[in-house]
This record gives sequence, C-alpha cells and structure tokens, in this order.
Amino acid sequence: MLSGWREVMARRPWRISAKLLIISSVVTVIGFSAICVNVMLDMRRGEEALARQTLENLATTIESDISRNIEIYDLSLKAVAGNMLLPELATVSKPVRHLILFDHATTARHFGAIQVYDAEGRLTIDASTLDPAPENRGDEDYFRVHRDNPGAGLFISRPMLFRGTYSIVLSRRISDTDGGFMGVVAGAIRFSYFHELFERLSLDPEDTITVLKRDRTIMMRRPFDLDVIGRNLNDRQNWKADNLRAGGSYAGQGPVDTTPRLYVRSSGDSPLFVVAGKPLSTVFELWRKEAYRIGAVVLALIVFMLASTLVLAREIGRRAEAERKLEELATTDALTGLKNRRKFDTVIDVEWRRAMRQKTAVALLMIDADHFKAYNDTFGHQAGDQVLVGIAICISDSVRRAGDCAARYGGEEFAVLLPDTSATEAFTIAETIRLKVQGWSDDQATSTVSCGIASLVPTAGMDWTILVAAADKALYAAKAGGRNQSVVASLPKLSLVA
Repeated sequence: MLSGWREVMARRPWRISAKLLIISSVVTVIGFSAICVNVMLDMRRGEEALARQTLENLATTIESDISRNIEIYDLSLKAVAGNMLLPELATVSKPVRHLILFDHATTARHFGAIQVYDAEGRLTIDASTLDPAPENRGDEDYFRVHRDNPGAGLFISRPMLFRGTYSIVLSRRISDTDGGFMGVVAGAIRFSYFHELFERLSLDPEDTITVLKRDRTIMMRRPFDLDVIGRNLNDRQNWKADNLRAGGSYAGQGPVDTTPRLYVRSSGDSPLFVVAGKPLSTVFELWRKEAYRIGAVVLALIVFMLASTLVLAREIGRRAEAERKLEELATTDALTGLKNRRKFDTVIDVEWRRAMRQKTAVALLMIDADHFKAYNDTFGHQAGDQVLVGIAICISDSVRRAGDCAARYGGEEFAVLLPDTSATEAFTIAETIRLKVQGWSDDQATSTVSCGIASLVPTAGMDWTILVAAADKALYAAKAGGRNQSVVASLPKLSLVA
C-alpha cells in the first residue's frame, strides 16, 4: 500500500509542489496579515495611551483648581473658628465683630457667605448680614458630624440645596480651649463654580467630567444631571471600586450610563477627586479609519498574491514530466537520510569494478534491527521510525570516509559499503555501530542491531551479489546466535566465524 502511494506521488509530483506553493503563499499571507494586525494593535494602543494621557492631564488640572479653591475657603473657615475664641468678641459691636471674624475671609462670586452656628445648631453670625434671620441647622449631617466627632476636621457635605442654591457645604468644628463643642462654622461652594469651570474646557458632547468625594459620592458631573448628583457609587452592585483606583484608568461601561468610555482618575490626595471620561468610539475614531484604509490595501495585496500563486501552480503543472524524472533520480531515503536502495546498487556496482581493477578489498556490512516487528507492534510505527532514525544516525557517525556508502537497504535493514577495507577493519566498524546503537537505546525501550560482515577482493567472473549474499548469510548467523552481535563471513567457502 505504501509503495503504491509512492508510485502515485511519483507520477504526479507537480501536485505536491503546487500544494507546497499554495501553502507557502497562505503562510506568507497569514504572516503578513499578522504583522499588519500587530502594527494596527500597536497603533490602537498608541491612540489609547495618548487619550489616557490627555484625560489624565485634564483630570489633574481640574482637581488642582478645585483643591486650591477648597484650600483657600478652608483657610477662611479656620480663621473664623479660631477667632471665635477671642474673649473680646462678646464686648464689641456687631460691625467690629464682623470685621474681626471675616476680615480675612475669602469672598468670591461662587462662594457662599460664611455662617456660624452655636452648639444647638442656631445661626448666630452671618457674614452677609449683621442681623441674620432665625435659622437652625442642628439636623444637618455636617452639624451632627462635628458635634459627635471632635477630630472630623474639614467636612464636605453631600450636594444639597443650601440657602436657595445647589451647593456643597464646607464646615469646621468650633471648640473651646478644653475641646468642648461650641458650634460649627460653615460655608458653601455653589454649583455655578463647577459649571463655569467646565465651560472653560474644550470638551466633546459625550465627554464626561465627574467630581467625587473620597467615599465615592458624586458631587458634580458634566453633563449635569440632578438624578446622578449625590449618588454613591458604592451602592452600584455592578461596579467595583477597584475598577478605577487613584491614578488609574478603566475602559468599558461605567457606573452611571451604558456608553463605553475610557475613564481616567486623578492621582491627587485632595478631599475631592476627578474622573475624566471619553467615549471609546471617539478615542479610536482616527485609528478605525486608518485600519479600514490599511485593511483594504492588505486585502488587495492578498488577492494579488493568491492569484499569482494560482498562475504559478498552473505553470508547475506544465513541468510535471520533468518533475517526475527528477523524482525518479532521487537517491536519499526520506526517513533516515541515508542513501536509498537504488543509489546503493549503483554505488556497489561502481566500487566493485574499481576494486576489481585495483585488486583491493571491498567490505560490506549488512545491519538489521533486532526484534523490530515486535517493537513496532508494541510501540507503534512512529516509535519504530524513531528507532530507524536513531540507527541511521549511529551508522552515519561511524562511517565518515568520502568513498563509504551507508544506505537503507529495505525496511529495518541497512547496508554499509566500505571500499578498500579488510574484514578486520570492517568488523571494528560494525562493532562501533552496534555499541553506539546499544548505548543510544539504553534509556529507551531496548533496541539493538545484528551485523553481518563480508570482505573480499573481486576477481574476473565474480559478481557483487556474492558479497551481498555472504554478508546476508553472516547476518542470519548473527541473529541465529542470539542477536546483538557482529559475525564475519569467511570466504571463499563462506563458512562463518564470530
């Protein structure tokens, strides 16, 4: 069956060559495409990195502006809280008291007037008027936090409606010299500050800017949506805080809407942090156009290459007869890399005639793998092929002269032609081969070889088949004697000696 397949392939070698050409073209196309895909992915990563850096700079800039204003406003709150401990406040007039308390207080268009509440939450002093209307804030979160926690420091409330405008309230505790609770000083930053800040930025309609407290409460968002303001992201079950750590980025669907975006969080340590987002469709818009353009060019090249391959395959078909003749002249055994039987017959005929003319000895080794059929049946054909390849390597390592010819004679049988070699020298080479095979197979399932050796000086009327027959007979004797040994044929009577 194997020989029949080889005959069919020998009659149609052009088909194999055409397949190889097509396969190589396909591999080339795949490789070229892989390179292009890798380049495009690098470009995509570059676009993402550029967008990430831009968003990071934007978030950092906004956070710095917010942090600076909060710090300035907090200094005013600290000054008022400290001045409330001055004993002369109780003796001076209201205008003088305002001058003492609020002389250094920050005033700005978006900052609410600073107010002072007593320990019961009643409004006692208002920077905007000398006679404030009665008001009680004892139930507000910021009041309770300072009342119950002396170390609260600066407290930033949730977004709320404060004195008629949406604001965030900044507050500090007023403590007496013994640390007792005296009240709260509070002020507000109106939402108009954030609106004006965001309007100064050059943003796309779908870009988002989100300002959050450290507890992940949304303080402000662009685009503005009152339904979102004041929500805490920790309450979102489908959103994990680890998705966006300080200074990190996240690509995908965010916690507020379903639009996939690239989000970047600022890395500062201010009370409020900023997350800037840009839709992924916008981030990769230019890259997508470039990918379509390059993809079209690559596709055109692939079509051209495949068309050229088909034309070349047809040309190979026209040379089928020449390829068939070249195949017939092949002289190498495909599995072992040694000469094949056809080449061996040619070489032994030439060397036999030369030895006859020069009256020199020619030796032949016939080598056969021991128990090969049983090994093949036990371990499979692939393992058997490995054994044959290993034996071939051992033979090649032992036969190094230019005139020597090592061949796979058939199946598991090998032949080694040794011109100008005596029986003793041939026996030494045979033993070298046998021991190498035995040593090579020590760490595998045992594989050995038997060697038959014959050496003679050709004379007129003799044919080289005599030498082959003698070596074969010696090989059979080696197998009959227990295998894994070398036997030399004694000529001309062809008696056997080990």
